[in-house]
Amino acid sequence: MTVHRRDDPRLGEFRLRPLDPDADAALLHGWVTHPKAVFWMMQDADVARVAEEYRRIAAHPHHDAYLGSWRGRPAFLAERYDPARVELVGLYDPAEGDVGMHFLCAPTDTPVRGFTLAVLTTVLDWLFADPATRRVVVEPDVRNTAVHALNAAVGFTVVGPVTKPEKTALLSVCTREQFLAATAER
Repeated sequence: MTVHRRDDPRLGEFRLRPLDPDADAALLHGWVTHPKAVFWMMQDADVARVAEEYRRIAAHPHHDAYLGSWRGRPAFLAERYDPARVELVGLYDPAEGDVGMHFLCAPTDTPVRGFTLAVLTTVLDWLFADPATRRVVVEPDVRNTAVHALNAAVGFTVVGPVTKPEKTALLSVCTREQFLAATAER
């Protein structure tokens, strides 16, 4: 069941559907354990642990996961969460309409120029399609400079570092207006 669809002017169709923790675990295992997914912190996970993690997310009332496809093939993972109840509890000043987000692109041997930016744009387009979403909040590892640049390209502004149990994160936020201004020419 597709929950969101976006046609990228250059790369074509992107879709999101709810993740099935058991059916999608083997696919996700290859993604989250890939060396390029080091910031996902599941490098040593087996398929059973991946399924368990996504069953936990599916059961959580304030966190959910979605499988993204590009041109009909699985290509990325997106998670949506309430940052006042998950991930950032007590670490920032939440505002009404805040939605937290994680995304991960599938590893590939044939990179497509602009693909990750198109995925991030699709994920934000999906989140902001909900009128209740006023601001998207992210907390990538401070060392993940590639994602910081991507976040800036779609309108995120840096709030500052926050210390989480598993990492030092760079808290950043993006309003609907910032997103629309940053992506108006795409």
